[in-house]
Amino acid sequence: MTPSTPDSADVPNGRNVAAQNAPPPIVLCVDDEPNILAALRRALRGPDRSIVTAGSGAEGLAILRETAIDVVIADMRMPGMDGAQFLERVQKSWPDTIRILLTGHADTTAAIAAVNRGRIHRYFNKPWDESEVRAAVNQGLERAALQRERDRLHALTHEQNRALQALNEQLEKRSREGTQEIAQASGKLKSSFLTSIKVFSNVLELRGGQLRGHGRRVAASARAIAQAMGQNEAEKQDLFVAALLHDIGHVGLPDAILAKPVGRLDPEELAQYQHHPVLGEQLLMPLEDLHEAGAIIHEHHERYDGLGYPDRKGGGEIRQSARILAVADAFDELQSGHLGGAMPNEEETRILLRQGRGTQFDPEVLDVFLQIRLAETRHASAVTTAIPVTTAELTPGMVLAADFVSPQGVMLLVAGHVLTEPLIRRIRQYERRIGESIRLQIRIAPFHA
Repeated sequence: MTPSTPDSADVPNGRNVAAQNAPPPIVLCVDDEPNILAALRRALRGPDRSIVTAGSGAEGLAILRETAIDVVIADMRMPGMDGAQFLERVQKSWPDTIRILLTGHADTTAAIAAVNRGRIHRYFNKPWDESEVRAAVNQGLERAALQRERDRLHALTHEQNRALQALNEQLEKRSREGTQEIAQASGKLKSSFLTSIKVFSNVLELRGGQLRGHGRRVAASARAIAQAMGQNEAEKQDLFVAALLHDIGHVGLPDAILAKPVGRLDPEELAQYQHHPVLGEQLLMPLEDLHEAGAIIHEHHERYDGLGYPDRKGGGEIRQSARILAVADAFDELQSGHLGGAMPNEEETRILLRQGRGTQFDPEVLDVFLQIRLAETRHASAVTTAIPVTTAELTPGMVLAADFVSPQGVMLLVAGHVLTEPLIRRIRQYERRIGESIRLQIRIAPFHA
């Protein structure tokens, strides 16, 4: 059987501009029985993907050599090369491709061995449930999309880091001139680099749920603690970046693990989860300017009493910045319900944190943080009030009182951002583009008689 090409029903229509710039995801089905291939095409077809088929493992490998495949489904029993052998070769040559095996009940033992040998993501016994197979493929396509976005952002950050290094070399050469232009150029590029880090952090949290906005909130808390404890600017900058990206290792975790509170993970899931600080540091290793941030990420789940992970460090062995990040992270995860499932209020959360003083948390760091939270809680209502403002009413100099978040949950502007004329124009253009009315919360100074 020769590989089939997508018919009109498989061609995506009506995608947004960003999606039109990228080819649709592709699912490859491999089986020597035409009726099975036809059934898979019917079950998996959709406006957002293409389906290609092959009648043997050899044909499937030929397609993979010529075409970028996101998900591959193979039958266990095929002449020549069986499904397990085929998927094992796929894993070795195209490890990012999601692999699914179809097998009969009599082949279950062989299928389990194939899962380990070929690192197969899922297998289904025949006759399969169409909805379950379709759901597995959809999850595979989502994971492949996240991997591509991660790689794209990693390349973008690496390129901007190289640009920053090149500019620093130029600035060193021109530093003797002492021009204001040099300082402005350096500040602009560093600001752009930090903005890229913030965008990367937002993309990591697009998986949604309790994690949305977590990195930004933790970074704000960590920076406040570092300021109160007298860290220098370089230390505060490294900590802020580490806090934004401290969960970057989550990209390697299944959605099922991220959806559960940590306290409800089984031993195998917990072991996977506890590897994410190591993976996070490894992902930042190619970026020289982020080495210290990576080291902070590696240690942020260590405990003051030495019972944390991954290295069971304790006390002063743990970087001060990692001890700060541990407190800020735990506070937000407690309030979001990610640690235990319950969502305690501010006072209850402070009580829970105090229970870990000297065991899970550095006592000094915890005391500083609790003082900050207590002061913020007491004075929050007196500092500013906010009113909703339409885009037509926006004027330069206004300050956001709350985050500006898209309908899809993407962070567009953070609270405290000062609006400028060009930024207001872009906000109005965005409103016209999405076709929905936007109201922003704007700070109003309190009235004093």
